[in-house]
Amino acid sequence: MLPLAGYWIVKYYSKDAVHVPKHYFYDSVGTTERRGKIIPDTTWHKVKNIRFTNQLGQQVSLDDLHGKIIVLDFFFSRCPSICPGMTKSMKRLQDSFIKNDSIVQFLSISIDPEHDSVPQLRKFADRFNVNHDTWWFVTGNKKEIYDFAINEVKASIADTNVDTAFIHTENFFLLDSNRIVRGWYNGFDTTKQEQLVRDIPTLMLERDRKTPSILRSFIPILPIIFIGIGFVIIMTAVIKRNKNY
Repeated sequence: MLPLAGYWIVKYYSKDAVHVPKHYFYDSVGTTERRGKIIPDTTWHKVKNIRFTNQLGQQVSLDDLHGKIIVLDFFFSRCPSICPGMTKSMKRLQDSFIKNDSIVQFLSISIDPEHDSVPQLRKFADRFNVNHDTWWFVTGNKKEIYDFAINEVKASIADTNVDTAFIHTENFFLLDSNRIVRGWYNGFDTTKQEQLVRDIPTLMLERDRKTPSILRSFIPILPIIFIGIGFVIIMTAVIKRNKNY
């Protein structure tokens, strides 16, 4: 009984040990068959690729960030209110991953591309002493940017007070390595920022459901395995006792 009790204790206390950011937006809900069982299967909304020009004058796109976690926000360089504070918060985030900067890319998307030229973006970025390799300040086609913000990232759902004619939100948006939205975090809330710092490496450890760990297949039969181990221990003890007699 000891191995069996140990299994259930570990299972009970470890079920909520790791907070995994949930998925938010789906494209469709259906079913799939796995090992003869029909189970629900959701197709989560993957943010489409979009092309930009960054503060270094480089042509970049989300496809260039394959395999990376993305943290993005929307700003404009002439902003006198929330943008400088948001950028300071993002800089603290970037500094948090200075030793593991290959796992995450920061992205600040201009909502005023007519005025945010490449030199202006570079000037704004240098003002905060950012690492230009892992943090892009980008501009592009205004219509595409606003379509991306509203229809792909769902900024108006995350922030119901946002003006869809001028996307000015205090939120940072977290996208996993498959470009699926996994959360948004207020850039002025230190508690939310701490949660974001924890969520980024958690997403890197997350496995694709379609390629689960081999060990996962053993979970349903673990009780049988533990019972078998207990049985062997008991039989060994009985045999040893009979030999002593």
